[in-house]
Amino acid sequence: MPTIEYLNYDVVDDQEWDIYDDENFERAEELDLTDEDYGTFECNEGEFILETAEANGYDWPFSCRAGACANCAAIVIEGEIEMDMQQILSDEEIEERNVRLTCIGSPATEHVKLVYNAKHLDYLQNRVI
Repeated sequence: MPTIEYLNYDVVDDQEWDIYDDENFERAEELDLTDEDYGTFECNEGEFILETAEANGYDWPFSCRAGACANCAAIVIEGEIEMDMQQILSDEEIEERNVRLTCIGSPATEHVKLVYNAKHLDYLQNRVI
C-alpha cells in the first residue's frame, strides 16, 4: 500500500524554505509540527489522495473535487501521482513544476512526498475559484 508523506505549504512558506528542496521533509521532522502540517498516511492504489487525507482526519483545502479549480494543488517532491482528467493545470505546471491535484490524484509509486496546500504559489493563485 502506497505511503503519502506530506508537508503543509504554510510551513514551507513560514520557514522560507525552497519548495523544491527535498531536505524540507527532514527539516520538518525535526520541528514540533502538528499532524495537520507534517506526517504520513497510507493510501490505496486508485484512491484519491484528498479523500484518504480526509478519512484520516485532515482538513486539506479543496473546492470543486473535479480537477477544475486548483484549490487542492500539491507539489510532488518524490514519487508519482496519476491524475484523472484535469482541466486547470498547464503542461508546464505538471511537467516542470510537478503540480498535481489531490482531489483527482492517486499514488502511482509506493512512496510519495508532497507539499499540499500549494494553491498559494504565485503561478497557481490566479486559477483558484
